[in-house]
Amino acid sequence: MAIRKRKINPEDDLGFGPQPVIKNQQLINKDGSPNVKRVGLPFFNTANNYHTLITMSWTKFWIMVISGYAILNVIFALIYMSFGAGSLDGSSGNTAFNHFWDAFFFSAQTISTVGYGHISPRGMAANSVAALESMMGLLAFALATGLLYGRFSRPSAQIIYSKNILVAPYLENSKGIMFRLANLRRNILIDLEIEIIFSFNENVDGKVMRRFYPLEVERRKVSVLTMNWTIVHPLNENSPLVDMTKEDLEKSEAGFAILLRAFDDAFSQTVHSRTSYQYHEIVWGAKFKPVFDRDEEGRIVLDLSKISDHEMVAGI
Repeated sequence: MAIRKRKINPEDDLGFGPQPVIKNQQLINKDGSPNVKRVGLPFFNTANNYHTLITMSWTKFWIMVISGYAILNVIFALIYMSFGAGSLDGSSGNTAFNHFWDAFFFSAQTISTVGYGHISPRGMAANSVAALESMMGLLAFALATGLLYGRFSRPSAQIIYSKNILVAPYLENSKGIMFRLANLRRNILIDLEIEIIFSFNENVDGKVMRRFYPLEVERRKVSVLTMNWTIVHPLNENSPLVDMTKEDLEKSEAGFAILLRAFDDAFSQTVHSRTSYQYHEIVWGAKFKPVFDRDEEGRIVLDLSKISDHEMVAGI
């Protein structure tokens, strides 16, 4: 392995320890989450319910909310139907199917406390169920409102990273490892700090272990992220990767963990972003194309769709 050995810092292992990577499994996923499968938890585990509801994608969240709303109304509609057709005054359904839809929409009106008044419950059983449903509706909508507020108010960084990491020309007669990033939002990120952890499998006395090295970068901090930021690790005599080859990285299943920390001026809180690159995502002998231009008035125009655009160059 053509990697210059350096002193190992146990604090740089990202919490994975010396466990080797096998079958090209990355340690950190593209979305920044650790690539760890957790088992041994109870089937009805409620410890992470709030965290799951806050952090799941918007698509999954709305599917869950709409599905839960529909299922709850179906259950109550079946309960009203079990009391007989006369349990709902004003129901015009002549068949069981029509009666079900009358009960379903009455349930929807009751759970949301709308109460149009066209259909009303009759008898102690139907009125008791309607009272219970209205109370559950108040609690459910209060919970949904809290979750929506929590999702909107949770500070997070929306950073777009280049698809590939490049081995590109750097300064004069030199080269470096580079990738780009930019802020997807219109908010202002200040006091940004980047960290790159390079990791690879190494055979130590017949045992495969995972090694971690923090890589020095050209600029570790920037005051304000107004445009894109190209992160460069110079491949000089101080780099543990100066003599690396494609075969070395592939054999050791090498990877790069990217850790970004910034201060969000809108929320007045520190936010984090993480991603990773694997050895097969390295493009050798390429450089990034410009990601910004000027409009007719001379103002800078940043095109985020070009964040990954690059071109091949000779001599690398």
